[in-house]
Amino acid sequence: MIKKLRVDYRLVHGQVAISWSRALGVDCILVANDEVAKDEMRQSMLRISKPQGIKLVIKSMEDSIKAIKSGVTDKYKLFIVVNNVKDVERLTDAIPEINDVNLGVLPAVEGSRALSKAINVTGDDTQTLKRLLGKGIRMEIQQVPTETAVKVTEKLLES
Repeated sequence: MIKKLRVDYRLVHGQVAISWSRALGVDCILVANDEVAKDEMRQSMLRISKPQGIKLVIKSMEDSIKAIKSGVTDKYKLFIVVNNVKDVERLTDAIPEINDVNLGVLPAVEGSRALSKAINVTGDDTQTLKRLLGKGIRMEIQQVPTETAVKVTEKLLES
């Protein structure tokens, strides 16, 4: 069962690994990321960050989609983490039952603008988020579970 899909450019770290895993009651974190799936050093760093008793799986986007569709992940309370909104769109297009997205942390980059203190989006990100809203995907900005969530709306994306 997929509990939540989170966008966080850092992928697995203290907030994700501990706060969100506990709040969601998950037993498996799936990092869906093409670059990390090929990088043993980054995988090692992420494994250090995972809490005890929680399985960490790192797969490419394609392999993540295949695993979820095959049913092999059904036995887990799954927390999926990606590092950009394009990957959210890839996952939600392939797996329609994913309809709840947490925007956690996206850093400021050239040409981006702040939607919140921790979420910065480019023009491309904004268009992707609008497409997701148009498909009925519920999105909230929330760094940690104890923080009040801010609903992502068309109006927010226009401001």
